[in-house]
Amino acid sequence: MQALDEGEIIEAELGGDTWLCSWHGPGAMPEGTPHGAGGMCVTPEGEVVLVTGDRVRWDAPAGRPEPGETPEETLRREVSEEACVRVVSARLLGFSRGACIRGDEAGLILVRSLWRAEVEVLPWQPRFETTARRIETQSEAWRILKDANPFTAALYRRWFEEAGLRD
Repeated sequence: MQALDEGEIIEAELGGDTWLCSWHGPGAMPEGTPHGAGGMCVTPEGEVVLVTGDRVRWDAPAGRPEPGETPEETLRREVSEEACVRVVSARLLGFSRGACIRGDEAGLILVRSLWRAEVEVLPWQPRFETTARRIETQSEAWRILKDANPFTAALYRRWFEEAGLRD
């Protein structure tokens, strides 16, 4: 699986809608509505933290901003709530941008900041929509992420590589 190039656009089917998705570096945030932050959360042992809401589709922890939050504040709050981890340090890797061209969300343009977060794993106390957490080797985490949604695998590949992780 090849990583998405800077600004390259892929078409993705997500939730019955058709989106044009792209990767943008950590410079200026691309045009669109801020849609939160996601973290490739890495433990001191180099493992990756994944979460799920349905125990079927696993993903990196991510979520939407609350009023007045910076992207990093959103990252820290969301990974704490979803994955029960504490961010020790974080590095902005870039942004994903999705423009919906067909479906219920047509016309919507969403931008999410994507991070590598060094984390301390805390006791598991699920809250909100997250029902389970997994801590996986880098190669197993990549296998799970690329299989979760083949339409967005190239975007996840770029995020994984920018985070310095190996498959």
